[in-house]
Amino acid sequence: MSKQETETGNEFETQKQELIAALKACGAVRYGDFTLASGKKSKYYIDIKKASTDPRTLKIIARQAALRIKEMDVDTVAGVELGGVPLATAVSLETELPLLIVRKSVKDYGTKSRFVGDLKPENRLVMLEDVTTSGGSVKDAIEVVRETGATVKYVITVVDREEGAEEKLKEADVELVPLVSASDLLK
Repeated sequence: MSKQETETGNEFETQKQELIAALKACGAVRYGDFTLASGKKSKYYIDIKKASTDPRTLKIIARQAALRIKEMDVDTVAGVELGGVPLATAVSLETELPLLIVRKSVKDYGTKSRFVGDLKPENRLVMLEDVTTSGGSVKDAIEVVRETGATVKYVITVVDREEGAEEKLKEADVELVPLVSASDLLK
């Protein structure tokens, strides 16, 4: 391992600890009985929407995602409504890359588009996700983006619950890049 790779690895670990502390401090980690978007039951809930409304925590997320994006060949930052939008917006501001918002469905008014922002077939996107469990919702958004001819090779998630998203996205030729995993967060 080169000195630069070691320094980057150390920086990622330091940042991970900073993010874990921020997520806990803003109240994004809760314990109880919850039903997740995937339908699974869980004894804990990670409320990244709480984190994305806290300026300090959102800034930490944006900086950490931007650092990882430097190593990717992408030209657009995308987020799926609702949870991915504030994250992608903050990362777009941090990286100065254009923002694309992917709607969950077509609106029957206005432009009637699933996308807010410019999307061209030659675009190479990184998608921002708040929490990944099975990876189903972000995979659906990736398929819609790919139908336009654009490329999605990376999904940055704030927290990976480690319940199959990485494998599901790998099947779609997409790399999941978690800022934090649930096992790190729940220690």
